[in-house]
Amino acid sequence: MAGLNGGADAARVAQVYRPVTSLGPGRRLGVWFQGCPLACPGCMSRHTWDPAGGRELTVGRFAELWRAALADGIDGLTVSGGEPLAQAPALAALLAAADEERRRAGSAAARAADLLVYTGWEPEELAADPATASALDGADAVITGRYRAGQPTRLAWRGSANQRLDLRTALGRERYAPYLDHRPERPELQVQVTEGEVRVIGVPRPGDLGRIERELVRRGVTLRETSWRP
Repeated sequence: MAGLNGGADAARVAQVYRPVTSLGPGRRLGVWFQGCPLACPGCMSRHTWDPAGGRELTVGRFAELWRAALADGIDGLTVSGGEPLAQAPALAALLAAADEERRRAGSAAARAADLLVYTGWEPEELAADPATASALDGADAVITGRYRAGQPTRLAWRGSANQRLDLRTALGRERYAPYLDHRPERPELQVQVTEGEVRVIGVPRPGDLGRIERELVRRGVTLRETSWRP
């Protein structure tokens, strides 16, 4: 298996948003890569599959956004998708820029901001393609594995029971070790409303999206299409 595209100077992204409070500990900057060749059945983010969708985010612009987030007291960066490893050079460049900016930061809190990446690649696929997998070297923690709708889980920040939280650095172990087996009573979900669009941020459990959709309809919001249905 190999990464598909993406240069080192820019990534194709679906969205950049902060604060994200439902994909990792604390208040975070979220970056969703655009394009996913894995196309897991039941994925809630089908709008991120098309590699031609989204918009370009240069590494320089990302560094500006991350620098501002650090100055505002952000706790970490979460990179999801889409599939970040489909743009492995861009992912590596963004993580390197994030690490450089936090090292430059004046406060201890900013230097302790962690870097979390979601990938649908399985551990054995990462081991079989070290050149592509090396794009994850800058991450403090990585959540790996396909989303499998038939294997629901209550584990924090994971969509299915097969997904693994891999702690890669001392900061990653310090920040994420308490969550390896943590099962919150209910998942934290964010609902982001923009003009003509409603986005759900987080890892919903079975039935959550249907309940959100019914509540929106009850409040008079008409949904013409949803990203979690074909």
